[in-house]
Amino acid sequence: MSLLIQYTILYASVLILVALGGCFSEHSGVINLGLEGIMVMGALGGALTMKYLIGYPPVVIVILTILAAAVTGLVFSALLAVACINFKADQTIVGTALNMLGLAAATVIVKAINIAENPDNVSSTVQYIAQKKAFLVNIGGFDFNWMMLVALVILIAAYIVLYKTKFGLRLMACGEHPQAADSVGINVYKMRWSGVLISGVLGGLGGIMYIIAGASEWQFEAGVAGFGFLALAVMIFGQWKPHRIALAALLFVFSMALGLCVIVALSMLIYISAFYTVSPLGVRVLAGTLMEFFAGGVLPLPFFPDALRTILYALPFASIQNTPFLIYTGHLRSREALLELLLQAVWLVLLVALGRFWMRRDCGNCCFSLP
Repeated sequence: MSLLIQYTILYASVLILVALGGCFSEHSGVINLGLEGIMVMGALGGALTMKYLIGYPPVVIVILTILAAAVTGLVFSALLAVACINFKADQTIVGTALNMLGLAAATVIVKAINIAENPDNVSSTVQYIAQKKAFLVNIGGFDFNWMMLVALVILIAAYIVLYKTKFGLRLMACGEHPQAADSVGINVYKMRWSGVLISGVLGGLGGIMYIIAGASEWQFEAGVAGFGFLALAVMIFGQWKPHRIALAALLFVFSMALGLCVIVALSMLIYISAFYTVSPLGVRVLAGTLMEFFAGGVLPLPFFPDALRTILYALPFASIQNTPFLIYTGHLRSREALLELLLQAVWLVLLVALGRFWMRRDCGNCCFSLP
């Protein structure tokens, strides 16, 4: 359970940072679709900084890595600001181009560095095994990441800046009605530049937090697995308001994490069935086919008879497959989403309890011999 909570908070913090970046940019009147590329470049700056900070105190590693990621994201987002604000280029095209450029540039830079250090190393991987530990503090079995605290502080600061300061009100005015803002002496270009650069800083922080969340090395060819686009969806689901963005991120990540836990619990039951069959592979194939069928992967659930469809919706399979996507697209209201999460939680408890009982009973009847 602590691991579920830990990774929910960790990856939700990533989405919160990047979604807040998109929020600042859009409030200024610039749609930042290049968050994916900004995350990759921020991750690159932070990862390379960690790579060369060998033997430094943890505090120094954390501060310099955060600064490097933020500055790299800021510089890369300046390309969006120049193209969209000064040259009035199409924001969608520029954002898409930045995503492609960010991934390609990061891959080329890392490969060039690795080849310069070792001609036989042509990978796009950066390692930061020891340096990553500087971000972690074990508190009663819970691995607290300092980036979680950074995300919380930025979330509170974003709310205050947007709604309680003159800068934030002017920023939103430039996005909602730039002509009116200009008529009262507000420099619209300056405010939009500020919004995009803040977006770059937060996107860069989200990028470095993403790659240190689970791995001690990162292959930059893989990018950030679409988290920039997920952050845009979280921003829209949260209605461009910081506190709602935080709730949307927690809800979305928790639904994914809970679904994965249910899948693991189901897999445990499938593997326990090896005690009763000579063909565990056949059981796994059969179970996988049945789960896909019950989830609507073979025949869409709306085509089933009403009575059977009601039963299938009560099973965990459809919920695992559909809930994160429905939250992502905004088709689930808050109450419906909570009911779906409650359904998954109930099934998780039942499956884990059944698996433990089954395992305890069957292992007691088994004899294991070591070679």
